[in-house]
Amino acid sequence: MTADVVPLPLRETDNPATLDPILSLTATAMNSVNSVILERMQSEIPLIPALAGHLISGGGKRMRPMLTLAGAELLGYQGARHHKLAAAVEFIHTATLLHDDVVDGSDLRRGKEAANIIFGNPATVLVGDFLFSRAFELMVEDGSLKVLKILSGASAIIAEGEVDQLTAQRQIETSEERYLSIIGSKTAALFAAASRISAVVAERPEAEEQALDDYGRNLGIAFQLVDDAIDYDSDEAEMGKAKGDDFREGKMTLPVILAYARGTDEERSFWRDAIIGHRSSDEDLAHAVELIGRHEAVSATRDRARHFAQRAIDALAIFPASKARDAMVQAAQFAVSRGY
Repeated sequence: MTADVVPLPLRETDNPATLDPILSLTATAMNSVNSVILERMQSEIPLIPALAGHLISGGGKRMRPMLTLAGAELLGYQGARHHKLAAAVEFIHTATLLHDDVVDGSDLRRGKEAANIIFGNPATVLVGDFLFSRAFELMVEDGSLKVLKILSGASAIIAEGEVDQLTAQRQIETSEERYLSIIGSKTAALFAAASRISAVVAERPEAEEQALDDYGRNLGIAFQLVDDAIDYDSDEAEMGKAKGDDFREGKMTLPVILAYARGTDEERSFWRDAIIGHRSSDEDLAHAVELIGRHEAVSATRDRARHFAQRAIDALAIFPASKARDAMVQAAQFAVSRGY
């Protein structure tokens, strides 16, 4: 494939970025993926499809499987292996969400009551395990040891990232470097794997595999940075979860890390009390939001997100211009401009 190494711009037009191009690009293939998801979430135990369906049908963006499908379009892949693998990616992601909600004690997910609130923690954890198992069944059916290695490796890294985040929780001295390491594991690893496997099934060279891995990894970091910014600058209707969840759970996300680093001694004292759980009222949340705004910590977080989004876009420069490449560029632009 002829290389095109001209860097691609983060903002190509004055129009707001949207997911519409990548949604349109992958719509037909996504119908096939959704059929696989619906089929494989079934069980003779009625609670399993009921609980899994509560989250899977909950209106998520399907970003991760979409990356597998978009990558296949970018590479001109004509087969159908990527449909089952994209479903496996979505099952891995859904399983981690179910487990996260139990760990975090979340009340809302995607604007709906979280599964753990409706069905209880034990059932939520076990159905998450069921979905992980279904994902591995789909990987084995594909028959590629390389695909299995990529996705199983990502699953292990995600788990490590979640444990690392748990140990960093309520630790006010958490550094930006450690925070980026955590989100690189718990979020970006699956974005990278979902993107990379499209090059594996299309039997493309290692350089193209790596380019798609780089695209997904940097996009995943940008996506999580914006998620963490949104917790402090959007309302519940936009976010689909309770405002201030990260604050009350003592999560050291980048807006807090930056506000703490830039704060006065008095402000740092507030943050120390808040992060260990002694300041968690609505008034405390309002004060936290005010401090984050005072030190422009959300805008700085979004600036860092734009940096990683640009790196994702630049990774696509080795591929010739195409409708698929344009859609993937705009997906990165959307990731950093969104408010939800």
